[in-house]
Amino acid sequence: MAVNEFNLNQLRTFVVAADTGSVTATAASVFLSQSSVSEQLKKLEERAGQPLLLRSKQGVALTPAGDKLLAHARRILAMSEAAFEDLQGRGLDGELRIAITDYYRPHDIARILKSFTQLYPRLRLHVTVLKSAMIESTEADNDFDIGLSMRMLPLDGKRAVTSRPPGIVVRREQLVWVTSADVEDVAEGPMPLLVLPATCALQILILKLLDQHKVPYQIAHSASGVAGLQLALSAGLGVSCLNASAIGAGIVACPPEWKLPALPMAEFHLLPPKAGEDALVSNARVALTRLFT
Repeated sequence: MAVNEFNLNQLRTFVVAADTGSVTATAASVFLSQSSVSEQLKKLEERAGQPLLLRSKQGVALTPAGDKLLAHARRILAMSEAAFEDLQGRGLDGELRIAITDYYRPHDIARILKSFTQLYPRLRLHVTVLKSAMIESTEADNDFDIGLSMRMLPLDGKRAVTSRPPGIVVRREQLVWVTSADVEDVAEGPMPLLVLPATCALQILILKLLDQHKVPYQIAHSASGVAGLQLALSAGLGVSCLNASAIGAGIVACPPEWKLPALPMAEFHLLPPKAGEDALVSNARVALTRLFT
C-alpha cells in the first residue's frame, strides 16, 4: 500500500523558503547548502505532484498549490513539535492571557488561535484585542501574560521608532495607502481621511506624514478599530492606511498618481519576557512564535 505523507524536513525547508522568498536565505536559516535546499524543495514538489514555488532572479514565490500547502505545513510542524514537547514534560497546561493588536493578520488570527488551542487542549486561553500603545503601556500591570504589538519602522528600515526592546519580531509588513476598489479618483478638495482614535500610533504617523508633505485632508470618518476602518474603506468613505495583511475584499492600494507620502514597514513583535516569568508563559511564547511567523 502506498504511503501518502510528507517529509517533515522538506516541509520545514518549504515553510522557511515561503517566508524568506529566497533559497539563499533559507539555506542560512536551516543550516544547509543551497543545493541541498533546492533538492529538498524539488523532492517535495515531486511528492505533491505539482509545482509549489515559482523561481526567478528575484527569489521564490508560492504557486496557488504552494499557498494551500503552506497552511497545512505550518500546522503539521506545529503538531509535531507540540507532541514532542508534551512527551518531554513541556506541554502547556494552565491558563494563559494574551493581548493582541487588531492590525495583526485580522483575516487569519481566529484560525491561528484555533490551531493553538487544538495543539494544546489543556490550555485555557483568554484573548484581548487592544491597541499597541495600550499593550505596551500596561505591560507591567499583569493584565496579560503575553502581548503582541505593532511598531512602525522608519523609512530607512534600520531601527525601530521606539527605544524599547523589540522582544521577538514575528512579522514585517508594508504599510499601504488604501481606498475602496470602486473609487477611481479622489474628489477635488481635501482628501477624505478615515482614521482610528488619536491614541493609535499609526494614525499619529500618517497625520504627521500628510502634514509634512502638505497633503490637504479632512477627517471624513473615525472608526473604533481596524474592523470598522475596513468597513468604512470598502464603503468608499475615503482613504486610510493599513498594513498589507489587513487589506481585505473591496479595498485596494491607492494609485501612484495620487502622490501620497511613502510609508514605512510595520513590525509585529511579542513583548519580551517579564522578570520571574512562569515557565508556562515562556513555553507558550515559544509555541506562539512558531504560529505567528
